[in-house]
Amino acid sequence: MKKWMMLTGVAMTLFLSACDNEDKLNAIVKVDSAFETGADGWTPGFSDYSTDTDSTTLEMEAERTTLPTGLDTTRYGYMLQGHNRADDMFMYLKKKVTGFVPNQTYSVVFNVNFGTQYPENSFGAGGSPGGSVYLKAGASPVEPVRKLENKMYVFNLNKGAQSEIGKDAVLLGNVSNGVDTFVYKLVERSNTDKPFTVKANAQGEIWLYIGTDSGYEGLSVFYYDRITVTLTEQQI
Repeated sequence: MKKWMMLTGVAMTLFLSACDNEDKLNAIVKVDSAFETGADGWTPGFSDYSTDTDSTTLEMEAERTTLPTGLDTTRYGYMLQGHNRADDMFMYLKKKVTGFVPNQTYSVVFNVNFGTQYPENSFGAGGSPGGSVYLKAGASPVEPVRKLENKMYVFNLNKGAQSEIGKDAVLLGNVSNGVDTFVYKLVERSNTDKPFTVKANAQGEIWLYIGTDSGYEGLSVFYYDRITVTLTEQQI
């Protein structure tokens, strides 16, 4: 089934464009994942919770599945679910992209379409399930992973806490659905007006990640419908 006419099932295209006064060519890499035929290299992760917490109460789930009722249930997305019991759970998808110039700097623009059912002004424990949960995206030469520190599983990159911005991430906005009722809507978030920069590692690799940083102490369920990332080589 075709969900998008462009780049369905294709993770990356490489092309060139003239972009400065000296007519130098900047390499552009585009990652476009619609999840219709598979996960396209994206894998899930969870962090920012205590080892003292019974993991079954966190209700962590992640899978490629059909979109929920209220959206087009014939289409697929990547579902992430978690119950935030530490007031700061981060649940994310990550993907390694290769073929970059080693140690070269790239600007990164994310466009994320995802299904969310939470109104911005809704109420919940610790905060709003729509207005107090934040969508973040980042890129790094280092793989995003959770690590254990003082009985806490923490994220190894600097993504910032909740609405704060870290040096390894950009804030795309909150996860509100744009209406006043609890119903799934597809919303779009992007940093087109504020590109993020990253340097490829010595192997020419860049890790991408997208996730939700929660200030709402309850169960959150999101469906990533399409993730598009454009990485443009920066001339020195």
